Amino acid sequence: MDKELSLTLLLLLLLCHKGTSLPQTSCPHTCQCFNSFQILCADERMSSLPRNLSRQVKDLIVIKSAVAYLFPDTLEESPQLTKLVFLSNALRSIHSQSFQHLTELQELEISGNPWLEHLFLGTFSQQRNLTKLLLNFNRLKTVLPGMFDSLKELETLHMKGNLISDLPEFLFLNLHNLRVLDLSINKLEDIKRKTFSGLARLEILKINNNLISNLTSDLFHNMSQLVELHLEGNKISELANDIFFVFTKLKVLNLRGNLLTTFSDKVFGFSAPNLKELNLKCNRLTELSSLSSLTSLTDLIVSSNQLSDLREDVFRNVTTLENLDLSENQLTLLPEGIFHDLVSIKAIHLHKNNLSKVDAKLFEDQVLIQQLYLSDNQLESLPYGLFEPFLIQHTVRLHGNPWKCDCHMWYLHDWVLRNSQEVEMLDRMQCSSPSFLRRRAIISINKDQLVCEVSKYDVPDVGGCSLQASGDTVIMNCKVDRCSPLTVKVQFQEDNGRMIEHFLQKEPECSNETMFEIPEE
Repeated sequence: MDKELSLTLLLLLLLCHKGTSLPQTSCPHTCQCFNSFQILCADERMSSLPRNLSRQVKDLIVIKSAVAYLFPDTLEESPQLTKLVFLSNALRSIHSQSFQHLTELQELEISGNPWLEHLFLGTFSQQRNLTKLLLNFNRLKTVLPGMFDSLKELETLHMKGNLISDLPEFLFLNLHNLRVLDLSINKLEDIKRKTFSGLARLEILKINNNLISNLTSDLFHNMSQLVELHLEGNKISELANDIFFVFTKLKVLNLRGNLLTTFSDKVFGFSAPNLKELNLKCNRLTELSSLSSLTSLTDLIVSSNQLSDLREDVFRNVTTLENLDLSENQLTLLPEGIFHDLVSIKAIHLHKNNLSKVDAKLFEDQVLIQQLYLSDNQLESLPYGLFEPFLIQHTVRLHGNPWKCDCHMWYLHDWVLRNSQEVEMLDRMQCSSPSFLRRRAIISINKDQLVCEVSKYDVPDVGGCSLQASGDTVIMNCKVDRCSPLTVKVQFQEDNGRMIEHFLQKEPECSNETMFEIPEE
């Protein structure tokens, strides 16, 4: 059963237990009366609806009953009802005149009936005040032309989780007030443009988990008021240029779980100036076009694709971006300025990529970041100062990388020790090399264990040199030929770029081994 439907059932049953019931003498058998106008009936043995309801009752909710058929006279004694809900019942058939007396009805739900396959023409002909109609998770196979013609006040229509494969043209022609339409989890393959005629005020459209493979720009030609468009779980492989041109008020666009490999930067152009959420997760994107026209975007999800690199200007002008998810791709390198000017960013997810190196200035504008995930990449070290721009408390994930625990780890080691409360799964942040530190948690290692070794320097008359770092001292050990002179030049570059040089000269003394100690400045 759908999670949304299960949650609804749970909440209603909890309400049943917590509600203050009326005396049983005034409440139908097997039902609970929360007050004089609301009744809930939840009994698997109940095969017919209660009769002789008080005329004060406005809401009737029936859950998990054995009611299989609704006849013309089933509800004729309750014309005052404004809300009628059937959830997870055994309904098999609803007579076309079952609701003919319910002219005051404003909300009707018939959901979760696994044997309900058809609705007859005229079933809703008298519900001229209906604003909400939910027909979810039944087994409806067809919707007849004219089925909704009388519902001129309808604002919300859900038909998700059925077996509908085709929608008649002009099906929604008279639904001029419709604002939410959910057709998700059906078997729709092709939708004709005229199907949506009349939906000039539609705000939310969901056509998820169907078999739609082709979208044309004229499909949405009269939906200029649309605020949310959900197309996830289809087979869309291409987006035509300017396909979203009409959606000047669109705020949410969900294309998750399709077959997109790329799209032109003309797909959006300047057609979606108010778009705030764009979900492209679980497609097959190998490149990401510039999104610079989406100047109101706050949430961008491009995870679980096949991106190996990104253009430096891909996010240019998207300065309102707050949440960016690039995880589970194949990124190996990020341009230094890719996040330039993204000063509002709160979360950047880069986990499960192939990053082996990041630039020291990559996050220099992300002063307000709260969440940074770099876990499960190929990072061996991080550059000095990478995390210094962050001004507020933040959460970082760094585990799952092949950390090389040598002298290049000093900055990260110090930062982790100072900020251990901000690193999630710190015990899983372990050394991959050298061998004597492998699988050791970085936080458990002393700084003087982080040393670098270099051998076989190509220096005249020098057979081999090695470098060792311990604390603030670098030790160079060189083996030289007898009586050979040797000059060592050491350069230190300060933050302002000034270079300081030091020279050490060995006079010929016919010694087999000479050791120089060079303090770091």
